[in-house]
Amino acid sequence: MKDLNFNADKALAKEFISNFADANGDAKYMDILQEVANHKTKAVQIDLEDLFNYKDLDEEFLRRVTENTRRYIELFAGAIDELLPEPTEAFHDDDHDILMTQRAEDAANNKDGSDSRQKMPPEIKRYFEVYIRAPSKGRPFTIREVKASYIGQLVRIAGIVTRCSDVKPLMQVAVYTCEECGCEIYQDVTARIFMPLHECPSMRCSINKTKGNLILQLRASKFLKFQEAKIQELAEHVPKGHIPRTMTVHFRGEITRKVSPGDVVELSGIFLPIPYTGFRAMRAGLVADTYLEAMSVTHYKKKYEEYELRGDEEEQIARLAEDGDIYNKLARSLAPEIYGHEDVKKALLLLLVGAPHRKLKDGMKIRGDLHICLMGDPGVAKSQLLKHIINVAPRAVYTTGRGSSGVGLTAAVQRDPVTNEMVLEGGALVLADMGICAIDEFDKMDESDRTAIHEVMEQQTVSIAKAGITTSLNARTAILAAANPAWGRYDLRRTPAENINLPPALLSRFDLLWLILDRADMDSDLEMARHVVYVHQNKESPALGFTPLEPSVLRAYISAARRLSPYIPKELEEYIATAYSSIRQEESKSNAPHSYTTVRTLLSILRISAALARLRFSESVAQSDVDEALRLMQMSKFSLYSDDRQKSGLDAISDIYSILRDEAARANKMDVRYAHALNWISRKGYSEAQLKECLEEYAALNVWQIHPHTFDIRFIDA
Repeated sequence: MKDLNFNADKALAKEFISNFADANGDAKYMDILQEVANHKTKAVQIDLEDLFNYKDLDEEFLRRVTENTRRYIELFAGAIDELLPEPTEAFHDDDHDILMTQRAEDAANNKDGSDSRQKMPPEIKRYFEVYIRAPSKGRPFTIREVKASYIGQLVRIAGIVTRCSDVKPLMQVAVYTCEECGCEIYQDVTARIFMPLHECPSMRCSINKTKGNLILQLRASKFLKFQEAKIQELAEHVPKGHIPRTMTVHFRGEITRKVSPGDVVELSGIFLPIPYTGFRAMRAGLVADTYLEAMSVTHYKKKYEEYELRGDEEEQIARLAEDGDIYNKLARSLAPEIYGHEDVKKALLLLLVGAPHRKLKDGMKIRGDLHICLMGDPGVAKSQLLKHIINVAPRAVYTTGRGSSGVGLTAAVQRDPVTNEMVLEGGALVLADMGICAIDEFDKMDESDRTAIHEVMEQQTVSIAKAGITTSLNARTAILAAANPAWGRYDLRRTPAENINLPPALLSRFDLLWLILDRADMDSDLEMARHVVYVHQNKESPALGFTPLEPSVLRAYISAARRLSPYIPKELEEYIATAYSSIRQEESKSNAPHSYTTVRTLLSILRISAALARLRFSESVAQSDVDEALRLMQMSKFSLYSDDRQKSGLDAISDIYSILRDEAARANKMDVRYAHALNWISRKGYSEAQLKECLEEYAALNVWQIHPHTFDIRFIDA
């Protein structure tokens, strides 16, 4: 291997920075340097893809940068020091600029400064940081694939962030002043620990034979922002029978505060060893620990608020919003491989969209997140729906009832291994803040653990009073729970309350409790079997009549919808109030009520209506939104209503007639609009075909007349 000439490499780096042009022909890096000179930005990110695509590429140089990245960051920084242009905009002088002016004058006066310690290190002059970003081509490494041969090299790693420290200042250059001679002494700090200087090493003090006392000047020293995080292997990368490995990651400067616990990220950085310190060094002997010095962070899923729509995405969303059937299309694009469950998918879509949070003047908050519980027989694809929602949502945590304790869901107090202090570690509900927490096997949770969820579902906080820590953590999360009925399968001989077997305090907090019963029905069973076989053969869902939307498009559409905050117009107040009171009346008359209706149910209607208005990109809630919200609430118990009707001996046609007659009598009208009739009967689980059959049958009996075009109904007063 020939000797490395770092000066030649510095010249190559200088040439690349000054001459590289992007696809539009702009001098990309010189523009960044101009921003740095104007104090607009501090980070200079050198992209290795640009170096790879550079017209005068030296492949050996590229290989050296990848394999000895730490050294080449210093070379690039030196090249930038020489190339940095003059500022083109005026900016306010800060302490650093004033100090640098003073030091430059001192250096000019002290020309004979032969002492190396008195020379100003280049790091202290810089007000920028250099990062070298790995190319995004190819698959990133898993943590266990990064071995000793990669030490010092630039690597890309995928994983999930499990812990983040606070951002603290890390000393980069220590500056001392001598009490005797007044010289300023500089000390580079390269490791996590350093030995401070005590005696002045300047020429003046050594000639005078005075051991000048040095005082550390914190204001004049240079500090960097520093954050430590733990990254863990993704579950799909862990081999059979192994536990996930973790790695320490150090973030410095401008890339701190980019990650939070629970984020799935791809990091590019330098894989480096670090010796143990203190007592651990005695025990470890020659063994060193390793860490990743991060150079760039890429999030796999962005938060809704951080979503910046590109031009083509904006056009696509505008086209989708104009589509009249967008509500159905979005719902059917959720887990298209799962047969049926169309109304359940609509409810899950509304869970993703949510309603706006309301904050009143006196500080009281009304939650906007929807909570849904799917309760059903085994084998109705509850867990699969949960898993799919986790994939679509930008921030989501999946847990199971048996594997979660109360503190695992809320927060645990632990001793921090670094600082040895008691710290709070957020549980699943805190990690899912501003996202979704999916809890499978909800019925198998211990009663004591389930009570931890009560406060989160309504107040959206987790209150802790443990080990001298008294605090309240935010947990603004939407809960999606899946559970089996009390005896494994729904027992029709028992009441709904006995089957559901959840306390009323918890049930009332769910906006929708969806009962999915597995019934033997020749036609639907055949259809479902064909669907499942097709998915097995072709690894995709059968044609839906339109192309299902990709999860990324769904996320973009939902992020655009979540920016709206629809209000309820005055004319709908009475309509909603009447609908709510009629639900209460129905429940009070029933011997075995299917649901538990409280004022929370009214808030649920408002939340679901607001979510539907958001999907339409509307600023106000329409009556159709309220009707759809009421329909979803009725449809959630649909499988039970069909049973009740069979028990009562009423056939569908007679039942539809009695519904229409009762509603007309309640409104004290002889005319009924067809749209209203369809809305009333669909709430009870009947189809449009059954309504038309009923209309024809009773029109033949001269009970009512039907308009030939609009199908509106007029009762004939007997």
